Amino acid sequence: MNRRTIFSLLFTYSILHPACAQEKAAKTIGLKEVYIEGGRYKKSAEGAMSIDVLTSDSLQKYQAGSLMQTLSRLPGVNAIGIGASQSKPQIRGLGFNRVATVENGIKHEGQQWGLDHGLEIDQYSIGTAEIIKGASSFMYGSDAIGGVIRLSSPTELQENGLKGHVNLLTRSNNATYGGSLQLQGRNGNWVFGGGATHLGYADYRVPTDTVYVYNYAVRLKDRQVRNTAGQETSFQLRGGYISDRFSSIFYLSNYHTKIGFFANAHGLEPRGVDTALYDRSDRDILYPSQHVNHFKLISRNYIARDAHKIWVDLGYQRNYRQEFNNYTAHGYMPPVYPQDMTIPMNLERLYDKEIYHMTVKDEFVLAAHRLTIGGNAEYQLNNIDGWSFLIPAYRQKALGLFIHDQYPINEQTILYGALRYDYSNIHSSPYQDWFASKLENNQSANIVRADELRRSFNSLVWSVGATRQMGLWEAKLNVGKSFRGPIAQELAANGVNYHYFSYEKGDASLSPEQSYQMDLSVARRTGNTYIAFTPFFNYFSNYIYLNPTSGYDQFYGAGNQIFEYSQSKVRRYGAELKVEYRPLTHWKVELLGEYVRSEQLSGSKKGYTLPFSPAPSLVLDLSWLPKSSTYFKESYLSLDSKWTANQKHIVPPEEKTKGYQILNFRAGTQLVLGRSALQLRLQVQNIFDTKYMDHTSFYRLISLPEQGRNIILSVGIPFGKQNRS
Repeated sequence: MNRRTIFSLLFTYSILHPACAQEKAAKTIGLKEVYIEGGRYKKSAEGAMSIDVLTSDSLQKYQAGSLMQTLSRLPGVNAIGIGASQSKPQIRGLGFNRVATVENGIKHEGQQWGLDHGLEIDQYSIGTAEIIKGASSFMYGSDAIGGVIRLSSPTELQENGLKGHVNLLTRSNNATYGGSLQLQGRNGNWVFGGGATHLGYADYRVPTDTVYVYNYAVRLKDRQVRNTAGQETSFQLRGGYISDRFSSIFYLSNYHTKIGFFANAHGLEPRGVDTALYDRSDRDILYPSQHVNHFKLISRNYIARDAHKIWVDLGYQRNYRQEFNNYTAHGYMPPVYPQDMTIPMNLERLYDKEIYHMTVKDEFVLAAHRLTIGGNAEYQLNNIDGWSFLIPAYRQKALGLFIHDQYPINEQTILYGALRYDYSNIHSSPYQDWFASKLENNQSANIVRADELRRSFNSLVWSVGATRQMGLWEAKLNVGKSFRGPIAQELAANGVNYHYFSYEKGDASLSPEQSYQMDLSVARRTGNTYIAFTPFFNYFSNYIYLNPTSGYDQFYGAGNQIFEYSQSKVRRYGAELKVEYRPLTHWKVELLGEYVRSEQLSGSKKGYTLPFSPAPSLVLDLSWLPKSSTYFKESYLSLDSKWTANQKHIVPPEEKTKGYQILNFRAGTQLVLGRSALQLRLQVQNIFDTKYMDHTSFYRLISLPEQGRNIILSVGIPFGKQNRS
């Protein structure tokens, strides 16, 4: 190991923890901000589970192209990515509809089944991000079988006043320019806030000038991935009334993004791309592209009455997604787009999803038990349009009832228990091609691609756990059963998924996934050391996966390989490791490691792992937090190195991914100017412009490496004040 590598391994923990002006403050806030151990959660249902927490300050220090890329530095958390700005969460190797994202008490619902469907959430508006690792179906129902990303708005002001923050930023790799304004205020018991964010970026760069799409060499001008530019615009409003015994706050947000897809990788026509047209500008957004608008309205209400604490959360969301592309005829589609079609010629697909959600819960104490009972209900309506078909329109209803219990045996030991019943119903509509196909008898007919489908699912899940404090040690154990109902794509898909180069076929007979899991956490904290080890194990009796077959659809699938949804038994296990050590007053060393291993125990892929399984990785970091001075406060310098091992455990048609090492640098300070303090932050990601593939990235399927060197500069400008009584 050379000197540069040793130094690189030692510098990053300050990113997770805000460096404080005084040594005592740094020690106090530094550990608690990221590693929430028991104290905050001992009185909640998830007290026996592994939970990491990041504040808005930490999120800005880690800032990447998307929320999940920002969070992916935490061990056990990964981003399933497509490009520089679109990614979705993965926890311990499980993603898509197996991880629930909850914002201000309401489960975020978009089109999360697709690789290219990132989270429609503004990362600059988040006050706190909590990552619950492991199955959490007993809290949030079906989609939480792999874990939960729980997001909250900034904490409301405690005193009267008005405060705000402007954040200006730029990124070198894809020439991002933009900013965010966040505002909050209070007058007596009335609170309000909101914000707006706008980002614009060009095609991103990779450390190669050639990629291979189906063995066809695609040259990249200036190493830019053509047609990956985009724009993001969002705004939020919130307001309401807060008192000790009653509060009611509404949250309104609208997130809009317009982004292009890598033109040479959309479908099977890499040779037919007009590269001169796409290379004319690196900021234009041509076809293929997508426009996404996500509107969300939430009402959170709290009532304290006698011994009861009651919460009522109501939510409405609308996810409106349009995918545009030049019309291309496949199979028996007309070679020229008919003039009498009501569908616009460039509208390949449209998904319009509305979601209504309600959660009610009551917490009270009965003898020594702290009980929480409640339920939630959800209704989804998803309509489709466009000249291309993948999944049908559908309606879905879900209802869940639960009871949680916390029982302290003594001051050192707490027992937890939970029981939940869920019922769901899905009704998908039939779909028939708008064009005629020739049948075997030389007759023509419009083929039915999806039949009408009605399915109902129900399940009883449970969880039991315990926490034990033993001096400087704390241990947690949680075991339970979880479930996940199959979604419309898995039941009724019948079309080309261009982002996965596949023709997908659903199976209407699929049964709900059943999972049994065990999570263990052992942690020790001393004055200058913290260590936590969190192993886990779980078993799926009928895991749903997309199974590649030997067939190719030449008529409706443009020659793509046929993939069919199937089920198999799966065993999964792994662990995360977190170590922090302060050898000197202003120095901090951190070690973060993760490992997950999955194996299919039945079916045609018996003995193989699961798709997009993250490779083992290790981050070694060194941070320097100098003492504050008159003009510079909360300063930090951080250098970290991430090692990722080879991923040779794959499931065909996946290919093995080579290991890699990358180096990152971060620095920041608060520059005091009178009564104000500018927040200055600098990041240099992938310092040496290393060429590498991430096994959880979609684009590794075409050997497209991850982003090259990226310099991120942000300036935070606080304003306003909070009155003190």
